[in-house]
Amino acid sequence: MKQLAQYQDGRLELQEVPTPTPPPGGILVRVTHSVISPGTEKMKVEQARMSLLQKAKARPDQVKKVLDTARTLGWKAAMEKVKNRLESPSPLGYSAAGEVIAVDEGNARFRVGDRVACGGAECAFHAELVAVPDLLAAPVPDGVAGWQAAYTTLTSISLQAVRQADVKLGDRVLVMGQGLVGQLATSLLAASGARVMGVDFVSSRLEVARQMGAERVAHPGQTKVEDAVREWTEGLGVDAVLLCVGGKSPAPAEQAITCLRDRGTMVIVGIYDATLEWKTAYMKDIQVRYSRSYGPGRYDPQYEWGGRDYPVGYVRWTENRNFEAALHLMKSGGLNLAPVTTRRAAFHDAVSVYNDLMASDNADIGVVLEYASSSSGSGEIVPTINTRPAPEVRGEKRLTGSVPALHVIGAGNFARTMLLPHLKGRVPFGTIVNQTSLSARHVKEKFGFAEAATDAASVLAASPQNAGVVIATRHHLHAPLVLQALAKQAHVFVEKPLCLTRQELTEIDAAMASSSGSVLVGFNRRFAPATAEVKKALSGIPGPKTLAFHVFAGKLAPDHWYANLDESGGRVLGEACHFFDFACHLLGRPIQVSAQTVWPVRGSHSFPDSVTAQIAFEDGSCAQIIYTAEGDYAFPKETFRVFASGLVAECENFQKLTLYKGRKAVTHKYGSKGHAEEMQQWAAFLSGGGPHPLPYADARQSMLLTFGVLESLQQNAPVKL
Repeated sequence: MKQLAQYQDGRLELQEVPTPTPPPGGILVRVTHSVISPGTEKMKVEQARMSLLQKAKARPDQVKKVLDTARTLGWKAAMEKVKNRLESPSPLGYSAAGEVIAVDEGNARFRVGDRVACGGAECAFHAELVAVPDLLAAPVPDGVAGWQAAYTTLTSISLQAVRQADVKLGDRVLVMGQGLVGQLATSLLAASGARVMGVDFVSSRLEVARQMGAERVAHPGQTKVEDAVREWTEGLGVDAVLLCVGGKSPAPAEQAITCLRDRGTMVIVGIYDATLEWKTAYMKDIQVRYSRSYGPGRYDPQYEWGGRDYPVGYVRWTENRNFEAALHLMKSGGLNLAPVTTRRAAFHDAVSVYNDLMASDNADIGVVLEYASSSSGSGEIVPTINTRPAPEVRGEKRLTGSVPALHVIGAGNFARTMLLPHLKGRVPFGTIVNQTSLSARHVKEKFGFAEAATDAASVLAASPQNAGVVIATRHHLHAPLVLQALAKQAHVFVEKPLCLTRQELTEIDAAMASSSGSVLVGFNRRFAPATAEVKKALSGIPGPKTLAFHVFAGKLAPDHWYANLDESGGRVLGEACHFFDFACHLLGRPIQVSAQTVWPVRGSHSFPDSVTAQIAFEDGSCAQIIYTAEGDYAFPKETFRVFASGLVAECENFQKLTLYKGRKAVTHKYGSKGHAEEMQQWAAFLSGGGPHPLPYADARQSMLLTFGVLESLQQNAPVKL
């Protein structure tokens, strides 16, 4: 199927990409119409066409991430990540409509053949086929045309802004900015019984605003808006202002406050960095509200991707219920979309349409892309989604020669930066699997995979015996994919953690016992050159050792996927397991652990993100692992010290190692945290030229220690291992 792709140098292409696979509980939709939002999408294209310096100025948050990566992994790795980001295509579009052609077995709302409206910048792309979760789709009622239904997401943005303004019948509202979202807000306000004045610098938009229900319009270049509002409201000022503008200029906010009545409401709808003049806003006692996208549920992965709806008694208008309300307005005639639809074009002309939109004199408001009734070049679509092959019992086999193919599941920046470059050319690449079709195609072309796909289960089912499989997905998928791969006697590399529960570990134990395959867990730090040097220095020293490992992980953003416990398992299980494994690698078999956390487990996260673990080992050695979110970014992310008879080893970020011995200090410098070395050793194993890099029993021991840390936290007591 075809999808519109944007590159960070500004290029736009229609690309042939794999058919997407619905998420659990989701649907596969053949798109008939999608809408381009000139404001938001033009901004994305403009940002893509910026120089690197301009991008850095526009996104200082991204610059900070690069600096943090350089601090922990070195500049080479940081720049490689930047390069991967810049050369990777990204999708466009977030408001579409079409027909359901396949339904996941966990979905009970939709059937094949249903007409639906779809939303979400993560899934409702300008593409012939889209895979969307249940609550980002709504049924299209009879009487609503497909091109109208494609406006549902955009209409919901405006509808949520109107709800935030909390206007009453007869209230007077100023809508500043008559782009597509502003026009839709104008129409919705008029439909609710409010009186609207529309403001914009483009005269043609003001004419459309009148058709959409504006009682008055004003051009700031021709009329002093404050005077027009004073005359219109008999000197009282408007009850509310919707700021449907972008940028950073303080002028729109200042004008809005001037036009508001005492204790009026200002709602910021667009991507606008508002700066308020304190005295005026304070003396009027205005309310400032931000309108977050389509409504409650937006950016909540439990709602959007987990399908956990909010009870209507507590949250009347969720984003999905806003979708339904928007569609009802279209059906009833309460929302006329014809005036804002300034252009309808074929999807195959999308690149030229975008080029037209970028022209300085372009006056389009809403642009509808129309798709052919069937998906060209996509082949037959089989509506059996997420079926898993039954486990097969095979006789014992050993790896001889090279694996027939290496399949990679997960094409994120980590895989592209830290794994694939070190495997390319060493083993034959088979299929790259990723939920996002564009990324799957991009990685296929960049690294030379034979195929690209979006459904891991079907790829594993069709895989030859004894293939290699890389699992670089989010954590909750690790164990299920490992089990499927072992059933095919595959040789698996899985990023840490191996699994999220003891039950999953037990299932993997059983699978390993009956499979001729193997499992390598991505505990890369034990493969780092600095680690090898420490092991070498310790090898001839008898007696117990002491390890102190300090990790400053930093605060976890509430919207980071690690904050979703169901997906990540939390930071202790999902990331601190690295350091528990490192302790096992240096000191041997752990026999007891005592752990505690700081700060109460409440607020943004319902799980600990700071833990101190004291670990006792069989030979009398001990380790203290401090993994904390509290600290300062000037401090190194990872530091450890090892004390042994006649030796102290001190290491910073696995880049600088100092060995203190014989009253002398010798410093070594390195540029790797072990990813390259781990992949090279595994590639040698897959080619039949080397031993397995990390026996399953060792990785299993590290996972048991991690589970023990969590149990110690829960029980507030030491746990024997």
